[in-house]
Amino acid sequence: MYETIFIPLLADLQDERYAQGRGFITKAVNGCHTSSLTTPEDKEQAQQIHHEDLLNLVVGVLRSWNDPLIHLASEVQRIKEAPDTILWKAVEIEEQNKRLLEGMEKIVGRVHSGDAGNEIYSHWDGLPSLQLADEDSRLFAFYNLLHCLRRDSHKIDNYLKVLKCRLIHDSNC
Repeated sequence: MYETIFIPLLADLQDERYAQGRGFITKAVNGCHTSSLTTPEDKEQAQQIHHEDLLNLVVGVLRSWNDPLIHLASEVQRIKEAPDTILWKAVEIEEQNKRLLEGMEKIVGRVHSGDAGNEIYSHWDGLPSLQLADEDSRLFAFYNLLHCLRRDSHKIDNYLKVLKCRLIHDSNC
């Protein structure tokens, strides 16, 4: 479900035609709020991490996106000339993140006794950037946020594939 719904929605929302004309692609920096989380760089590194730690990491990254997605869905309404589908997709991504987080928390709850994984979390302080009066600066903030969301979405997708292979298929993938 994750790769069939969430990633295509995100790709549409971060459509390059909204970024190219303003040069955002070349200006985008890797200043994501989740950069402080220690995450595996590739599949091989992810395979070296114990499944409980990888589960906690997925939950932590998802939790780190709660506030940004809430504000993305509300602030995207202020973008001039944005199609209605952009708002719908922002809300859909927020809802998908909540559902995935709830499911992952249930899985982690079964693996651990208690509420493990709460310590893995990255605070987001980007709301003022999404509310800037200057349209280009605000759009650049949106683009950077979506760039980070796309990066983290692909990471989560890869980690879930590693976990599925390891736990369901006994690492025979």
